[in-house]
Amino acid sequence: MDEKLQLNYREFQTVQQVSGPLLFVDLRNKGGVSYGEIVEIETVDGEKRNGQVLEVSQNLAVVQVFEGTRGLETDKTRVRFLGRTMEFGVSHEILGRVFSGRGITIDGGGPVAMEKILDINGAPINPSAREYPKEFIQTGISTIDTLLTLVRGQKLPLFSGSGLPHNRIAAQIARQAKVLGEEEDFAVVFCAMGLTADEARFFRDDFESTGALERTVLFLNLADDPAVERLLTPRIALTAAEYLAFEKGYQVLVILTDMTTYAEALREIGAARNEVPGRRGYPGYLYSDFATIYERAGKIRGKKGSITQIPILTMPNFDITHPVPDLTGYITEGQIYIDVGLNRKGLYPPINPLPSLSRLMKECIGINSTRSDHKYVADQLYALYADGRDLRDLVAVVGSESLSDLDRKTLQFADLFEEKFINQDYHEDRTIFESLDIGWELLSIFDDPERVLKRIPVEVIKKFHPRFRDTTIDYNRTDI
Repeated sequence: MDEKLQLNYREFQTVQQVSGPLLFVDLRNKGGVSYGEIVEIETVDGEKRNGQVLEVSQNLAVVQVFEGTRGLETDKTRVRFLGRTMEFGVSHEILGRVFSGRGITIDGGGPVAMEKILDINGAPINPSAREYPKEFIQTGISTIDTLLTLVRGQKLPLFSGSGLPHNRIAAQIARQAKVLGEEEDFAVVFCAMGLTADEARFFRDDFESTGALERTVLFLNLADDPAVERLLTPRIALTAAEYLAFEKGYQVLVILTDMTTYAEALREIGAARNEVPGRRGYPGYLYSDFATIYERAGKIRGKKGSITQIPILTMPNFDITHPVPDLTGYITEGQIYIDVGLNRKGLYPPINPLPSLSRLMKECIGINSTRSDHKYVADQLYALYADGRDLRDLVAVVGSESLSDLDRKTLQFADLFEEKFINQDYHEDRTIFESLDIGWELLSIFDDPERVLKRIPVEVIKKFHPRFRDTTIDYNRTDI
């Protein structure tokens, strides 16, 4: 053990109780132990395990053991409080590396040469130092880029469900995301919690085969890893993101999957601590705990880099009122809804724009950011698709005989919108200009655009509609 740590640690052999992953240590009124402090546990056989203080009073400390408590004896186990909180060593070399949920390298590349050692709990961003998010991030997915635009520094979660391809969507975003039109360093911190071995292999193989791993830091917490480790994984990942963004100037995209498994780990630990449960058995502090993770995204005045978050969560029984999506929605700036109905149709990615929202979208689209027609095209596509979905429900009840010609065109539009706009290949990386042009192509099925496309000004129709386009103009530019 390090000489400095030897001077600071306190050792006890007074374990009162073992409950699940927790140790209850009698401090003998000595105190001197802090919340979040790192602990070393030594078994009677000399095996060493690691833990962290979850709760502390003058007489008692509750310690979560990362490797589990199996085989620990209350009368012979030694517990050393090391006088420091959980830390993660960072440097530029973390890019391209794969770590466990506790921040240990698992890619066979050896340890990372550390430039700094940082507390994984980070520091909250002063609200007065925050800069309002405005810059567009292109994901290459038409539904997101055009209708649910992601903004640099935003928190935009994916609401999904069991059996839906949220992991594939997450991998595609991680692979394709970029800052449009700027030569800036871009990095992805991918944090996966509660994965099966097959899912972990999918992410590693996908990132390695496409070359995306070179700009990615990958954290993998597996389903058979201790639940308490799941509470550390997103905080370690965000520590890496803060270092890259605010010290190295990277534009960092953080993908957190799956926040529901994180919440379940929090519930499990709460039950082991005999806490009074809140909604659905989750601890009453679930909201504030989520906030300590989500609020680490953003931009800081005077700093070149930024952190953008895409948390992914699975809604049990597709229930959007479940505490995890419900509380997440209060903290984040919108949501992207993965739809089971679209998935059953064989569409990918099955993103339904109607219950989805990006609250910061209006700040980052338009001329010199995406294109001047972006807002109008997005509004018109959304409105016509909503009308088409309503007409489908109507036809299912009363039949199609009484529909007008415009109603029939709107129904046709809804089908084409799903087939050509929402649906795209897993490896298809569309630019925002390609997505907008596909939108115009779909809108061009209406014979009288000036009468039907009520959400688009006539001058914009005359400039961008395929029927009126000037063939001498390059439409793949942000300044038109």
